[in-house]
Amino acid sequence: MITQVLEDILQPSDHYIFGLADLRGLIDQKFGEYTFGISIGKRLDDEIINGIVDGPTMAYYNHCQDMNKELASIAGAIRMALQNAGFDAIAIAPSLSKDANDSEHYLSTLTVELSHKMVATRAGLGWIGKTDLFVSKAFGPRVRLVSLLIKDTPDTAFHPVERSRCGSCTICVEKCPAHAANGLLWDIHTDRDMFFDAHKCRDLCGTLAKQRLNIDQRICGLCIAVCPIGMKCKP
Repeated sequence: MITQVLEDILQPSDHYIFGLADLRGLIDQKFGEYTFGISIGKRLDDEIINGIVDGPTMAYYNHCQDMNKELASIAGAIRMALQNAGFDAIAIAPSLSKDANDSEHYLSTLTVELSHKMVATRAGLGWIGKTDLFVSKAFGPRVRLVSLLIKDTPDTAFHPVERSRCGSCTICVEKCPAHAANGLLWDIHTDRDMFFDAHKCRDLCGTLAKQRLNIDQRICGLCIAVCPIGMKCKP
């Protein structure tokens, strides 16, 4: 039933990926009985991503904003459809390029209450790359994510991805202008801070956005553009 709801709404289907995740014991207790997740990803526009040569572009910034709005709308429509079908669900807003609240906790840890990337890996859609990108099997890192949480156990088998599939590739590490990554491969036992300095990334993204686009945001996109997995994934 859940899969059918997703298939009906996520059209055209070749623009999207989705999966179901068992999040029991992995998310904050504030979410209560909502312990299963739905991860949805939409492919980013290749022409816009290919236009990122040495830093952020206004086209990329606007594309991210548009994708966030679209994914939020889609998640809301799916939540309503699931509720009509008898499933209790909540939608988690897409990540913003600049945290809306700039809370003390966020600025200290650069972590959020529910990681869309974590839900996506537990849903088997991909893994975490060396610059902390989510790298999907279908689109590489050229994807934007949104998540929903549900109470009911989905009638499906779960196939989480628990280790990186980046292998020996270091292109994103070498091209990162912030030098924020050390090349260590991710797995579920490896904390982000062991392989990637999110504060270095955020700080330089803010500088680049101000210099290149004259906006107070945190955005770059270069590691997305140079990833060979994304380049090979044809629409």
